[in-house]
Amino acid sequence: MSVSTKVAAPVSRRRRKVKRLTKRDKALLGLLVGIPLLVHVALVWLPALGSVALSFTKWDGIGLDTIHWTGFYQYIQAFTNDPSFWPAVENNVLWLVFLLALPTPFGIFLAYQLDKKIRFSRFYQTAIFLPMVISLAVVGFIWQIIYQPDYGLLNSMLGTNHPGGTYIDWLGNPNLNLLAVLVAAGWRHTAYIMILYLAGLKSFDPTLKEAAAIDGANERQTFFRITFPSLRPVNVIILVVTVLEGLRAFDLVYVLGGNTGSKKGLELLSILITNNIVGESGQVGYGSALAVILLIVSLVVIIPYLVQNFRKEQR
Repeated sequence: MSVSTKVAAPVSRRRRKVKRLTKRDKALLGLLVGIPLLVHVALVWLPALGSVALSFTKWDGIGLDTIHWTGFYQYIQAFTNDPSFWPAVENNVLWLVFLLALPTPFGIFLAYQLDKKIRFSRFYQTAIFLPMVISLAVVGFIWQIIYQPDYGLLNSMLGTNHPGGTYIDWLGNPNLNLLAVLVAAGWRHTAYIMILYLAGLKSFDPTLKEAAAIDGANERQTFFRITFPSLRPVNVIILVVTVLEGLRAFDLVYVLGGNTGSKKGLELLSILITNNIVGESGQVGYGSALAVILLIVSLVVIIPYLVQNFRKEQR
């Protein structure tokens, strides 16, 4: 008995039609990409390059004919002759160490606790994240009321503002004002780190925790040996954000410090830059040199992070 077999006809594949962009589409894409690019170049890159050029000059900011080439003189002045430069560098380093030592670990701790889906966790997230919603200037005004010597909340709680008592001048005392501002900065930074790490924990595979619990690991061992190493990309982002926050600190000191934030004990590089470029001193060249120094320090932190990300994408 012969069995007839039918050969299936080959399925014809339709060529996928590639839709070509019309002139109108190209013009629209050009506008959507070009306008933000031009704004970015005009507001970021040109001022940055201008600051680099002006850092090698002496200029009072009035009239282009008053610009005089000085070479590396402004940088030499910063490192050798400016009595405020090294205290500002020291305060920036203290700011960074404080953020790394207290608010950052505390923000991670809060995120880990809120990830357990405890009762009223949404309310706690909103309450803790509230400082990030309001601007740094408003945060500064809030803490200015708290630190007010006569009727401030802190002195009222300590009982040092009663008649005949010796109140504590938190922002006027050079030995206390930096610590007072750091507490205000840490309040806001904790909220920032909490929300960043909480977002990372939401994408974490819960089966890894379950496997660790089956193997007998306690909560602390699970976090330090499994959760924390697994969230390495988030940890890198948090480190970069914290370093940049420590370097670009400005708003809180400017609001709480008074007198353009230049109180003794509150010197920062960002404050020196602003006072020299925008202030009455009119030393645009010197202020630009300080800005370039701060830019270089920031790039030392950012570039390794970008290189690491590009290598991951290539892999």
